[in-house]
Amino acid sequence: MPLFVLGPSPSFPDPRFAGPGGLLALGGDLSPERLIAAYRQGIFPWYNEGDPILWWSPDPRFILEPCGLHVSRRLSRLLRQGRFSVTLDTCFPEVISRCALVHRQHQGDTWLVDDMIRAYCRLAEPGFCHSVEVWEGGALAGGLYGVSLGSGFFAESMFHHTANASKAALVFLCRFLMDRGFTLLDCQVRTPHMETMGAREVERGEFLNRLSLCLERPTLRGRWSDLM
Repeated sequence: MPLFVLGPSPSFPDPRFAGPGGLLALGGDLSPERLIAAYRQGIFPWYNEGDPILWWSPDPRFILEPCGLHVSRRLSRLLRQGRFSVTLDTCFPEVISRCALVHRQHQGDTWLVDDMIRAYCRLAEPGFCHSVEVWEGGALAGGLYGVSLGSGFFAESMFHHTANASKAALVFLCRFLMDRGFTLLDCQVRTPHMETMGAREVERGEFLNRLSLCLERPTLRGRWSDLM
């Protein structure tokens, strides 16, 4: 399969040209315009410090329907105890910085390099990127962040300092998304943790069809904390 080299224009080749591992292109930049163009085509950046920017569209794709979230009885009991409180979009830079300390499976180093942190913070300013924060006793115990377009949410990373805090963030997010008609939560690639929460693999073609339907809906912009 060809590996495309991106030019100055914020455009991408058809994601169906991605190689067996999902790698599609390299180069370009992390401007808000290019990032939005990428997510609209089911493409996302993922690279390590010192590497060129790499753009991916894996097949199969790992997705979760917000209404299909699986919450175990144990987790349900924990959430009913009121141990955690949850907020939205109150400290995005702090959440993404803590996510950067989490290593992805099979990766020897963090994938959230400084340029990516700055890029997603810029994307949060106009309301395309959002964070979920979980608090315990006034301290940030866990959270997640991702990109929102149409009725789709593209989860990028999560972290926890307290057991089950990231799961609490996911439960809250899915309930928030369901209440607002979201139909797709993209998890990118399979992880056992998300599989236990109800995520599943679908072929890239199915994912792209679902994405196309999501983009027919208007994007819920702005600070989501104002909607709570």
